Amino acid sequence: MANSRNKSSISPKTVFFGIGTFVVIVVALVFLFRTFVVVESGKVGVVANFGAVQDVLLPEGMHAVNPFVSTVIQLDVRIQKMEADASASSRDLQPVTSKVALNFFLSKEKANIIYRDLGLDYKRTIIEPIIQESIKSAAARYTAEELITKRPAVKDDVYEYIKKRLAQNNIIVTDFSIVDFNFSPEFNSAIELKQIAEQKALTALNDLERIKTEGEQERVRAQAQSDAQKLLQLSLDDDLLRLRAIEKWDGKLPVVAGEGGTFVDIGAIMKAK
Repeated sequence: MANSRNKSSISPKTVFFGIGTFVVIVVALVFLFRTFVVVESGKVGVVANFGAVQDVLLPEGMHAVNPFVSTVIQLDVRIQKMEADASASSRDLQPVTSKVALNFFLSKEKANIIYRDLGLDYKRTIIEPIIQESIKSAAARYTAEELITKRPAVKDDVYEYIKKRLAQNNIIVTDFSIVDFNFSPEFNSAIELKQIAEQKALTALNDLERIKTEGEQERVRAQAQSDAQKLLQLSLDDDLLRLRAIEKWDGKLPVVAGEGGTFVDIGAIMKAK
């Protein structure tokens, strides 16, 4: 029985050795997994050694790094879309709110600089403030009515401003649009009344032009009728004169004077034939 107890018991040294081996294996596996980093598709890896951003950029795929020294931060360099609300005042001091949409991407070659200078929260810290600034700058150059009637020009002004400013931070803008402009209820009502008045004025002007046109057409028709009657009268007068001459003719042909003071009787000549 003593031999049986010796065989079934495990010494503390053996247990400690087993635990140590297990820990070493786990540490080795963790080290192994952390040694290899996979940069996802559409992203670029920024390497930071002890927190200091390096010039090395890791493209898509698997890379070996020192897990005790280096950290890899992945930045999305695909085209991204964001929307933002902005408030401003027009040149005539009308409050205006707008919603804009922006398409952009991070410069792949400058990803390390972007992370170093802007961090990962660049939308909130950089893009949104620049959008706000651009809307305020553009709105101040137009009246509230012009913001509506000259919307393409306003959009181009804001687009160029944002594109230029964000390019300084290595953020490339590919498209921009103003989704909506909103004004105060009082201004909207005033614009509506103005549009109604303009429409009525246009209708009245069209009616006046129509009346003028119809009057001119009537005058032309009357003139044409008058001219036709005059021509008809002239024609009737000529026929009437011929008729009167025939009625007065006694049937005798005239005698005409010839050369040398002689007279020729046309009637006699006609009878001789």
